Amino acid sequence: MAELRPSGAPAPTAPPAPGPTAPPAFASLFPPGLHAIYGECRRLYPDQPNPLQVTAIVKYWLGGPDPLDYVSMYRNVGSPSANIPEHWHYISFGLSDLYGDNRVHEFTGADGPSGFGFELTFRLKRETGESAPPTWPAELMQGLARYVFQSENTFCSGDHVSWHSPLDNSESRIQHMLLTEDPQMQPVQTPFGVVTFLQIVGVCTEELHAAQQWNGQGILELLRTVPIAGGPWLITDMRRGETIFEIDPHLQERVDKGIETDGSNLSGVSAKCAWDDLSRPPEDDEDSRSICIGTQPRRLSGKDTEQIRETLRRGLEINSKPVLPPINPQRQNGLTHDRAPSRKDSLESDSSTAIIPHELIRTRQLESVHLKFNQESGALIPLCLRGRLLHGRHFTYKSITGDMAITFVSTGVEGAFATEEHPYAAHGPWLQILLTEEFVEKMLEDLEDLTSPEEFKLPKEYSWPEKKLKVSILPDMVFDSPLH
Repeated sequence: MAELRPSGAPAPTAPPAPGPTAPPAFASLFPPGLHAIYGECRRLYPDQPNPLQVTAIVKYWLGGPDPLDYVSMYRNVGSPSANIPEHWHYISFGLSDLYGDNRVHEFTGADGPSGFGFELTFRLKRETGESAPPTWPAELMQGLARYVFQSENTFCSGDHVSWHSPLDNSESRIQHMLLTEDPQMQPVQTPFGVVTFLQIVGVCTEELHAAQQWNGQGILELLRTVPIAGGPWLITDMRRGETIFEIDPHLQERVDKGIETDGSNLSGVSAKCAWDDLSRPPEDDEDSRSICIGTQPRRLSGKDTEQIRETLRRGLEINSKPVLPPINPQRQNGLTHDRAPSRKDSLESDSSTAIIPHELIRTRQLESVHLKFNQESGALIPLCLRGRLLHGRHFTYKSITGDMAITFVSTGVEGAFATEEHPYAAHGPWLQILLTEEFVEKMLEDLEDLTSPEEFKLPKEYSWPEKKLKVSILPDMVFDSPLH
């Protein structure tokens, strides 16, 4: 629950918690982290000292559901001469450390990021005659914040979020999001670290797919060139009825050229997927999805989970020799995989704890495998092959319905446990598949109909007997069963 009120001074807060890492006590009515962000807001809006503000009734540290303490809403007059329309500017408070007393974020000093290191912003085109800002963007921002708090995955510029629903619950074509630096908000140094500002940009499904197939930054640059689709400040217009490719068909050529030249920056997705080892009977104690000691199934270890997380995050790093990260517990920032925070699970879950020590799990070479995907995940296979593997990179599917992962690797990826001699290899429930360029080209020909979902009927099966590989596209309900 949230309430709308003028911002003024924030509501009374709990006093700083004692502890050896807490800084000196601050005035509880105006926490220093909050004060620093307010200062940047006042720089931009000196004429709006008390904007309307959506505030969580029960704060997160008191058990409330909303991680953002406040979302302030300002009226921005824009600049007609620069094709920047009047709009509402939303700014979040809570992803960064507002208090410095460990009630929400661990206080680690002023030199690094404050909390998660960023706050969210959103620019919504003001409708004619609209006297007050709509409040639905505040709930949208809370949804993204809940994902960040629950998964501990941070956002960065160029990331995209599949939402699969109009952002304002209307009939709008704006159903997904890209993230970029806010064009006006400058990074803020607070007593608890640095805060940057990431702006949410609403996009159509076709624009999201283009960002997946190429990269988010490239699509953001195209959106900036089309005033009705965002313009220089990337202002979201929920009434926009055309994609940038319908507005200017030449933009599709730029995307196609970018994909051919650069490949895709999307290194993985959370998905409905599964795999089976066809090399041996399914009743074998060591099946493709678990290794058992006694009656206890082996799940993804913490180190396995961390390596998969790193695999998903490394998509923005375009190297001459892409490397699968070593298995280690080091955590890095940056989210490159596509997921809808309110609809998909985090990579990290309670079931990710190692049941068998990581060192005891051997890598197994498999002779034949069967891959299973739902339609949405299967539609990304051509992207995986054309945009990633043909450019010498890797792509990971992490199951959201169980502790299982599938990573496709090319011959140019170092650090993989799949090899040209043994192209199918499993480390517990993590399968790696090495595909040669020749085989990738063959698969792209055979999977061409995956790009036409309107003509697609489930279930669908593809098979390459000479490679001992089978791929099935199955209804969602199959993955909701306990078997997966």
